[in-house]
Amino acid sequence: MKPFTDYTADDFKALVSTNLEGFIYITQLAVKQMLAQKSGGSIVSITTSLVENPIAGIPVSLPMITKGGLEAALRNLASEYAKEHIRFNAVAPGSVDTPLHANDPKDFLKTLSPMGTISTVEDIASAVVYLTEARQITGEVLHVDGGAHSGKW
Repeated sequence: MKPFTDYTADDFKALVSTNLEGFIYITQLAVKQMLAQKSGGSIVSITTSLVENPIAGIPVSLPMITKGGLEAALRNLASEYAKEHIRFNAVAPGSVDTPLHANDPKDFLKTLSPMGTISTVEDIASAVVYLTEARQITGEVLHVDGGAHSGKW
C-alpha cells in the first residue's frame, strides 16, 4: 500500500502480471479444457471488497485497477460461456488473518469491518467451495468481509 503518486511503472507491471495476466492465462487454459470436456465447470477468482468500498487511509487505488478489471472480466465471461455451463465467480475478502497481517495490530484490522471481525483463511476457502458447487450462480462476487462492502458504518 502506498499513495497513488508513489507507484512506479514497475509496481504497476507487477500488479498487472499477477492480478490480470495470471488470471487471463490460467483461465484460458481452464476454459479450453472445460470446452473440450463439454461438461461445464466453475472458475472462482479472488478479488477484494475494497474494489466496491474504498476505505479512507488505505491507499490501494492502483491495485484496485487490476482487481476491478478482474471483476469486470468475470462478469463478461459468465455471459460469454453461460450456454456451455461454465461459471465464473469471485470471492471478495476484507481483512483476513494471514501471515501478511502478522505484524498488523488486530484491533485496527477489526475496525475495517462493521462486525468488528477478521476473516480466517477457512472462511475464504468455504466461500470458494460454495461458489464452486453452486450450480446456478455465475457472474457474482461473494463478499466475505463482515459487511464492509455495504458502505460506511
